[in-house]
Amino acid sequence: MNLNEIAKVLRVWSADAVELVKNGHPGAAMGCAEIASALYFDAMRHNPENPSWANRDRFIMSNGHASVLLYAALHLAGYDVTMEDLRTFRQLGSKATAHPEYGHTAGVETTTGPLGQGIANAVGMAIGERMAAARFNRPGYDVVDHYTYVLVGDGDLMEGISAEASSFAGHLGLGKLIAIYDSNQITIEGSTDITFTESVKDRYLAYGWQVLEADGHDLEDLRQALEAAKANENQPTLIIAHTQIAKGAPTKAGLPETHGSPLGEEEVRKLKQALGFPEDEVLYTPEGINGVAEQVKQRGQEQENQWQALFEAWSKEFPELRSQWDAWLSKELPDLGEILEMFPEGTNLATRAASGKVLNAIAKKVPNLVGGSADLSPSNQSFLHGEKTITRGDFSGRNFNFGVREHAMGAILNGLALYGHFRVYGATFLVFSDYLRHTIRLSALMNLPVTYIFTHDSPYVGEDGPTHQPVETTESLRLIPNLTVFRPADAEETAWSWVEAMRNTQGPTALILSRQTLPALSKKPGWDFTRGGYIVKEEQNELSIVLVAAGSEVSMALEAAQQVEKAGYGVRVVSMPNRDAFLDQDAAYKHEVVPEEVPTLAVEFGVGSGWYSLKPKGHIEVFGIKRFGVSGSGSDVAKHLGFTVEALTQRMLDMINN
Repeated sequence: MNLNEIAKVLRVWSADAVELVKNGHPGAAMGCAEIASALYFDAMRHNPENPSWANRDRFIMSNGHASVLLYAALHLAGYDVTMEDLRTFRQLGSKATAHPEYGHTAGVETTTGPLGQGIANAVGMAIGERMAAARFNRPGYDVVDHYTYVLVGDGDLMEGISAEASSFAGHLGLGKLIAIYDSNQITIEGSTDITFTESVKDRYLAYGWQVLEADGHDLEDLRQALEAAKANENQPTLIIAHTQIAKGAPTKAGLPETHGSPLGEEEVRKLKQALGFPEDEVLYTPEGINGVAEQVKQRGQEQENQWQALFEAWSKEFPELRSQWDAWLSKELPDLGEILEMFPEGTNLATRAASGKVLNAIAKKVPNLVGGSADLSPSNQSFLHGEKTITRGDFSGRNFNFGVREHAMGAILNGLALYGHFRVYGATFLVFSDYLRHTIRLSALMNLPVTYIFTHDSPYVGEDGPTHQPVETTESLRLIPNLTVFRPADAEETAWSWVEAMRNTQGPTALILSRQTLPALSKKPGWDFTRGGYIVKEEQNELSIVLVAAGSEVSMALEAAQQVEKAGYGVRVVSMPNRDAFLDQDAAYKHEVVPEEVPTLAVEFGVGSGWYSLKPKGHIEVFGIKRFGVSGSGSDVAKHLGFTVEALTQRMLDMINN
């Protein structure tokens, strides 16, 4: 294959596809044409006929705005991306979406676009490769042995998440991670001289990476750099590829405007003229390129066949490992029924403490469950006892010390989940979930089964003060589509929350857990956690009001209900650990639990605007707070903010009597 000719085709197609729809980012795509040619048509082991081949090299386009280059390369290599997809780039129904979308387009390993996420995902995938190798490889049988490549731009390296993730990768010595930096020195606003003048080389050397430099338009230079990167098994490698944005454009190469705007028809014509392409043909395929896809497929199939032979021999030699391999990739779970009954009646625990016990019990049954905390495992109760920690040179453990790197932790977990062999979780204080919010959003967008343990869930946190007392955070997490949010009220509900999280393979789950001890609830026979909300206390008199609460506020609601019932009123208390699941129930069940015609008071120690959705037409109010907390003990803070049993009791009486 003539890699230079392939690069020319990728460059012209990138310009053409953007010009056709008058929308997109041609500059970086054109500037990275040689990089894509070197990877997809030479360096990488991949099979377009089987994009999910387990031992393929992974490629992540972290600078996702340059996606047109990825689609051009995938089409030319023989993946299921058609010429019509390129013609309809960024249009409804096209596989060539604005930014790469996992699960939508064959050959796309992760959803990127928000800068910095891709390189952090790549770190997670590279960790996944090392962890899988530690578990499955045996002498003479390296069934896990591949590289993770990631293309990054200036914007990726400006985002703080890249610093967190790259620091962690250097710390772990991820020798099979190769990042290629498209150093074109241009951002939307102009030259990087106006804002980004640090030495990227010295920065990555300080992280413990091998740093190489290459002419990003010289294929031999790139080949040598990639070979040198592969040769270093003890360090991740950053290849600084010096490129020109919109390379080949006769009058616009090197200009910031090419970052996010079409070149213009005349400029594209001149580009084609200079490269020897027909000026008036769009997405033209030169005759010498027509057989490239078949060559890539043939080579990829041969590579996979060689691996498959090794894999089959390994399977015969180690049948138990093969069974484990299959079970892990299928996300098969053992029976977790006994987890639901692990707490004796009357067990009073902080839900974070209950979560720690449940997590360790599940881990004994699910050996591929791995995870860690952003330097808070003693507080989050998220450590797997008796298991090793992942360290440089030893990836056989199950615990991670992510350090104070919440944002990277989230994206690394996404990368690990995408890798496929592992069930993953990560932990921090609830208030710090905002640090990794975008990674949560992306795990929801990609349907990844990541479990987030968020402890210290309300102003009851107390002495740490308003900076650490979440107020709006739980409600904001409930707004993320496809994120399942549980806020359990006792140890038993916590066990159910964990089991449901493990059963959820189509999206992430957030567990919102208390710092303080909570009393065990006395539940009615037949209560059903899976419906999102259930009656935990029936009214003793004619129903006057329904209290709906979650988490620690359920026990508070029960106490207030007793006070109001002494006055002769009927009070029902509903525990609602998963509001969205309750809202998804049929109308009959919702009316049975929370009757439309009965006044309802939702109770949550925070912003409660979402609770009004329980009764779009009926009478509902919220007992919560709309301000930040204060420093002091948890009980003093609650009293200062007016969030007490006495205040709740009075609010109920006011609603009943008005």
